[in-house]
Amino acid sequence: MSTTKAWLYGPQYELGETEVHHTEITNLLTRAAEFRMPPAPELWGWGNVRRAERSLEVMAADSAATTLRAAGADPSSVDAVVLCSTRIPGPSEAHGRFMETFLAEAGLGDIPFYGQNLNRCVNLLAAIDTATAFVAAGRHRRVLVVTTDSAADEADRMVSYALFSDGAASCLIAAADEIDALTDGGYEILGCATAQDRQTLDHSHEISADLARTVNDRLLTPLGMKLDDVAGLMHANIFKPVVVMKERQAGFTPEQLHTDNITRVGHCFAADPLINLVDRAALGEIEPGRHYMLAAGVPGQRIGVLIRKAHHG
Repeated sequence: MSTTKAWLYGPQYELGETEVHHTEITNLLTRAAEFRMPPAPELWGWGNVRRAERSLEVMAADSAATTLRAAGADPSSVDAVVLCSTRIPGPSEAHGRFMETFLAEAGLGDIPFYGQNLNRCVNLLAAIDTATAFVAAGRHRRVLVVTTDSAADEADRMVSYALFSDGAASCLIAAADEIDALTDGGYEILGCATAQDRQTLDHSHEISADLARTVNDRLLTPLGMKLDDVAGLMHANIFKPVVVMKERQAGFTPEQLHTDNITRVGHCFAADPLINLVDRAALGEIEPGRHYMLAAGVPGQRIGVLIRKAHHG
């Protein structure tokens, strides 16, 4: 069966409007003591987080609209949306209005939409995997992927592994033959891979470096590649020693990591890999022809997406 190659265009993100210094986070020191964490901001990467006044659906729509502009795609050309969030508020009766608002605000029409919400902070990568499969199968040609999240309560901004920011991120997954119609060069998607261990899915377990190594192998081995062929990893912005230890155990080097955003914006739920891609590109750290990996894990699951930046022209 022939499949269509998928490309990723127009990665963008929106953060909560209000910047909050970690010293202003409710119960931070109490929570740190609870988790037996010494109050050492430099060690953990405590810096600033963002609090949103906008609703989840409006943040999602703002990010989606920015993605479409960046990709040079008219909203009317989008075939489908995969929208993910760890917590769509309210009963299911409210979900129709949620999507109605999102589609209208983003300028989208009566297109199919799919919800992705059980993968926690790898929701976005699961959505990119889903959208890539849609394109590869010829089911849809242009799929908008959006993630949007905010802390349920101010007291929830700190957990044992991260300081949370509110925000949204998005990208357009499109068929390879759309390349001439879209701007920004884009990223060729070379593969998506997942690894699961159902016995460690509970929140009480740690993120697994073994699952990360499995994902690396599933992405790289079929292409005859090694981990040092990957120029950079776009990882989760969880506490610095945690992400560095786990990704080093998975085989990555410090040079492949980008920890600046842990301090700058904290952990924006599932959006982190795209946020890091956008920011590293803005810093001139993404080079045409080189390979990059978007990857993140939660207890019992790891998802990775291997991409290659297009050559200009």
